[in-house]
Amino acid sequence: MPLGKVLILMGVILTIAGLFLAYGGRIPLLGKLPGDIRIQRENFSFYFPLASCLLISALLSLILWLFRR
Repeated sequence: MPLGKVLILMGVILTIAGLFLAYGGRIPLLGKLPGDIRIQRENFSFYFPLASCLLISALLSLILWLFRR
Protein backbone atom coordinates (compact mmCIF):
# COMPACT_ATOMS: atom_id res chain seq x y z
CA MET A 1 0.00 0.00 0.00
CA PRO A 2 1.49 3.39 -0.95
CA LEU A 3 2.54 5.73 1.83
CA GLY A 4 -0.07 8.32 0.83
CA LYS A 5 -2.97 5.93 1.34
CA VAL A 6 -1.55 4.79 4.68
CA LEU A 7 -1.30 8.38 5.88
CA ILE A 8 -4.86 9.16 4.74
CA LEU A 9 -6.17 6.03 6.46
CA MET A 10 -4.33 6.88 9.68
CA GLY A 11 -5.73 10.42 9.54
CA VAL A 12 -9.28 9.12 9.13
CA ILE A 13 -8.83 6.65 12.01
CA LEU A 14 -7.39 9.35 14.28
CA THR A 15 -10.22 11.73 13.38
CA ILE A 16 -12.84 9.09 14.17
CA ALA A 17 -11.08 8.22 17.44
CA GLY A 18 -10.94 11.90 18.40
CA LEU A 19 -14.62 12.42 17.65
CA PHE A 20 -15.46 9.32 19.64
CA LEU A 21 -13.46 10.53 22.63
CA ALA A 22 -14.98 14.00 22.44
CA TYR A 23 -18.60 13.01 21.83
CA GLY A 24 -18.72 9.30 22.78
CA GLY A 25 -20.59 9.94 26.02
CA ARG A 26 -23.42 11.57 24.09
CA ILE A 27 -24.19 8.49 22.00
CA PRO A 28 -27.29 7.15 23.78
CA LEU A 29 -26.93 3.35 23.51
CA LEU A 30 -23.17 2.98 23.38
CA GLY A 31 -22.04 1.25 26.56
CA LYS A 32 -25.57 0.23 27.52
CA LEU A 33 -26.26 -2.55 25.06
CA PRO A 34 -27.74 -5.86 26.29
CA GLY A 35 -24.44 -7.74 25.95
CA ASP A 36 -22.38 -5.30 28.01
CA ILE A 37 -21.19 -6.79 31.30
CA ARG A 38 -21.62 -4.69 34.43
CA ILE A 39 -21.02 -6.02 37.94
CA GLN A 40 -21.44 -3.69 40.91
CA ARG A 41 -20.83 -4.74 44.49
CA GLU A 42 -20.39 -2.77 47.68
CA ASN A 43 -16.67 -2.05 47.26
CA PHE A 44 -16.16 -3.25 43.71
CA SER A 45 -17.39 -2.43 40.25
CA PHE A 46 -16.48 -4.08 36.96
CA TYR A 47 -17.59 -2.98 33.52
CA PHE A 48 -16.75 -4.63 30.21
CA PRO A 49 -18.61 -3.30 27.14
CA LEU A 50 -18.56 -6.57 25.16
CA ALA A 51 -21.49 -5.86 22.84
CA SER A 52 -20.37 -2.28 22.27
CA CYS A 53 -16.85 -3.46 21.37
CA LEU A 54 -18.27 -6.02 18.93
CA LEU A 55 -20.50 -3.40 17.31
CA ILE A 56 -17.64 -0.91 16.91
CA SER A 57 -15.38 -3.65 15.57
CA ALA A 58 -17.96 -4.71 12.99
CA LEU A 59 -18.49 -1.11 11.87
CA LEU A 60 -14.76 -0.44 11.58
CA SER A 61 -14.26 -3.71 9.67
CA LEU A 62 -17.00 -2.72 7.24
CA ILE A 63 -15.52 0.75 6.74
CA LEU A 64 -12.03 -0.63 6.17
CA TRP A 65 -13.37 -3.30 3.79
CA LEU A 66 -15.15 -0.62 1.78
CA PHE A 67 -12.01 1.55 1.78
CA ARG A 68 -9.91 -1.30 0.34
CA ARG A 69 -12.28 -1.91 -2.57
